[in-house]
Amino acid sequence: MKSVMIDGQQLTIEEIVAVSRHGAKVELANSARKAIQTARGWVDAIVEQGDPVYGINTGFGIFAEHQIPSEDSAKLSRNLILSHAVGTGQALSDEVVRAAILVRANTLSKGYSGVRIEIVETLLALLNRNVTPIIPSQGSLGSSGDLGPLSHLALVITTDEKDLDSESGQAKFEGKILSGKAAMKRAGLKRVILAAKEGLALNNGATFSAAIAALAVFDAEKLLKIAEISLGMSLEAVMGCSCAFDERLHQARGHKGQIRVAEIIRQLTKNSSLIDGYGRVQDAYSLRCAPQVQGAAWDTVDFVRKIIETEVNAATDNPLLFDPGVAVSGGNFHGEPVGMVMDFLGIAITEISSISERRTFRLTDGHLNADLPPMLVDRLSAAGLNSGLMMPQYTAASLVLENQTLATPDSVHSLPTSAEQEDHNANSMTAARHTREIIANTAHVLAIELYTAARALDLRLRQNPDVVFGEGTGRAYKMIRDVVAYQAGDAWWGPEIDQLKTSIFDRLLEIS
Repeated sequence: MKSVMIDGQQLTIEEIVAVSRHGAKVELANSARKAIQTARGWVDAIVEQGDPVYGINTGFGIFAEHQIPSEDSAKLSRNLILSHAVGTGQALSDEVVRAAILVRANTLSKGYSGVRIEIVETLLALLNRNVTPIIPSQGSLGSSGDLGPLSHLALVITTDEKDLDSESGQAKFEGKILSGKAAMKRAGLKRVILAAKEGLALNNGATFSAAIAALAVFDAEKLLKIAEISLGMSLEAVMGCSCAFDERLHQARGHKGQIRVAEIIRQLTKNSSLIDGYGRVQDAYSLRCAPQVQGAAWDTVDFVRKIIETEVNAATDNPLLFDPGVAVSGGNFHGEPVGMVMDFLGIAITEISSISERRTFRLTDGHLNADLPPMLVDRLSAAGLNSGLMMPQYTAASLVLENQTLATPDSVHSLPTSAEQEDHNANSMTAARHTREIIANTAHVLAIELYTAARALDLRLRQNPDVVFGEGTGRAYKMIRDVVAYQAGDAWWGPEIDQLKTSIFDRLLEIS
């Protein structure tokens, strides 16, 4: 697998996925090494000079006016990490932690943070040696960045003269959960004693928020492609109208995403003998207006991607160092850009789940599905004895209702901290976590629609063996049936839906 080179300038979402999910190795560019070393020289000069500079030789937050003697710089950094590692809740997934490590290393590689080169090298060694710190998922306000989660990360890679196992956090290595100290030792990695500024450089910035967001963007794009396929199959299964996907309609409105979805549906259903086969003048909104809804989600994801790719290449701690060694204090750690777009993305993907569930509902309603059996039981004579796909639609409805709650914006909520010094907080990590949950729920809702539409197409074939499916929908139907066969009577649908979600999604992307 090709390694990823970081320089603080051009990390992509695809590279984050390659490292966090697929184990790609990471290297530090020579240009980044030079920038890091230059900035570190500026910090050393400030410490030697002795004038108070926030975050280098002062306290933090409400204690910013308290100057700290230069000889206590290492203790200042270590105390910051120890006192701030107070997260709670379930541990974040390995892929989120790995993504965050990569993003933090990239941020420090820009050369504005003033850390020593060994700090960045140690972060990259975690990735390349597969040491994964255990990070609690709750406790971050997203400003001053993800202080708690990043402090838990820093516990594993840093130490002090006491070098206590009990103050090293926890990490996974070779399938075991160990103390941070033990995991680092087994991996052959040296823990670092922090110098001036380095504690704040490690824990200041909305890095976990951005890492979750990057993975969310990648997954959302995949789901939007799957939603186009499920839409095409459902449209065909109910013998829907083609006119709502006429190119002229969508060009007249001009929204890029809407135009895209309509074009994809035309391609997927090309040469279908089912489309326009029922004689309706127009379909319900969940079919007719799908380009407008799913297209708006595409436009949202495109916007969110730009914001997140900017953020993962941003300098986000405080203060930042600029030539010729000037420390400038500000608020780049504030997670508002991430929180706002995660709320936006969560709303968009919730709408995808909502419109998908409405199509599943129509497929199972004997009054709305164009003469298919109610609940898609095998035969009318089996209705009652068999429930058909009644309950999968229940599950989809439940997940959509949960999504609608999770999609309530988080970034508009704020509580003050640090004696009002930090009086407006972003709540960005909560927003990102909720959006990640929405995406997981939506994946299952789309799997249910695909499963239901495939069964409906089976029943169409029974009605007329000469039916011709669309060029794309026919391929999708075959892929599904290659994994899960049609079952006439009631069966344990759940595992088959799960199997479809885990085995089919990536293959279906070849069609879209």
